[in-house]
Amino acid sequence: MVYTRAMRYRAETTRYEAMEYRRCGESGLALSALSLGLWHNFGQEADSQAARAMVECAFDRGITHFDLANNYGPPPGSAEERFGRILKESLSPYRDELVISTKAGYTMWPGPYGDWGSRKYLVASLDQSLKRMGLEYVDIFYHHRPDPNTPLEGTMGALSHLVNLGKALYVGISNYKADEANRAMALLKEAGTPCILNQVRYSILDRWVEKDGLLDAMANRCGTICFSPLAQGLLSSTYLDGSIPTESRAREDHFLKQKMITPYRVQLLNELNTIARSRGQSLSQMAISWLLKDERITSVLIGARTTAQLGENIDAISHTAPFTAEEREAIDRASERWG
Repeated sequence: MVYTRAMRYRAETTRYEAMEYRRCGESGLALSALSLGLWHNFGQEADSQAARAMVECAFDRGITHFDLANNYGPPPGSAEERFGRILKESLSPYRDELVISTKAGYTMWPGPYGDWGSRKYLVASLDQSLKRMGLEYVDIFYHHRPDPNTPLEGTMGALSHLVNLGKALYVGISNYKADEANRAMALLKEAGTPCILNQVRYSILDRWVEKDGLLDAMANRCGTICFSPLAQGLLSSTYLDGSIPTESRAREDHFLKQKMITPYRVQLLNELNTIARSRGQSLSQMAISWLLKDERITSVLIGARTTAQLGENIDAISHTAPFTAEEREAIDRASERWG
């Protein structure tokens, strides 16, 4: 990154030279093959300088898509507020080069109108998100999870309504399985607001989308973007020696539980790491490359605690090679034994 005498950020002029860009389904929108997710490490207690450095580093390396949600923090809303400050102070001259997304679907305020997928909740939530980020519109607005109690016509109608109001340019869905996604896409297409992305959890160790047939259902119709590509940090160097570092996700004992780090699973992680090393990659880089080998994947959402971690993951774009049949089979065997 480059700074002027006034210490204002100026993006690297070479930022688009190494990154790959992929189209979102049938839309004209292309996303960087890697996107920066602000789920972790951008909340109220996060280090402001570190958060800013990661966003600037990502853009300097060609990442144009920054992914948020109304409930990211903690507390909910604080990640959007922090990103809004970074955008204002660093990236505002580059707004038209950015794809900024947010979501709504989880609990944000008390009562029956602060959760799920009603039009009242989605419209109010996006208004709040725009205020927190200081934006007139987001590029992509997602419904964050299916709502069992609201007709899908109502939820998809709300997304289309927000595009018509100019508060979002595109819409997407998140955590939708194949049958739900098919119905949602049909409704949005009928409304004249095609769904461009389905955001799902997918990694070497978490293969539910394959069993669900989701990738085939989305192919050539809607893009697929993957979150948790490193399985909450399992597919990194963090746990290879069997220990649980103080600053690790497993230590938080939230989404990733300490009890998951068993000697047997550490052995499997080291088997995967051996494959990665033979490819000239770190385990995290191989995990990212493994997802991107599939042309049906539009983008992979990455996160990090430091710019060093972020840079290592971004290097997966340039430090890669096609997977051999033997490598694929070995990875599949380790995944099947993970359980």
